[in-house]
Amino acid sequence: AALWAAADPAARPAAVVSRGGRPDLAGARLPEVTAPTLLIVGGADPMVLDLNRDAQARLRCENRLAVVPRATHLFEEPGTLERVTELACAWFTDHMAPAHV
Repeated sequence: AALWAAADPAARPAAVVSRGGRPDLAGARLPEVTAPTLLIVGGADPMVLDLNRDAQARLRCENRLAVVPRATHLFEEPGTLERVTELACAWFTDHMAPAHV
């Protein structure tokens, strides 16, 4: 849903992070996404990993696929959600402009 929405020219998100998601469901809209996109997938979730690799190949924006070792679909393994948090935080920090007060 986030990538589908990010493909809308009126939306203009600064950055997108998808954790264990199904970006392939954005289908034909993937090449229209312009926001830098980070796809985070568990290394022990081969089906979703393959779907994310296929979706990443269709993205034309800046993007990265981050694989969290030993993580399954729900990232229930010790330390895996913490790693997701680190990756997402770094992505947003690098790709979002600071707020002007």
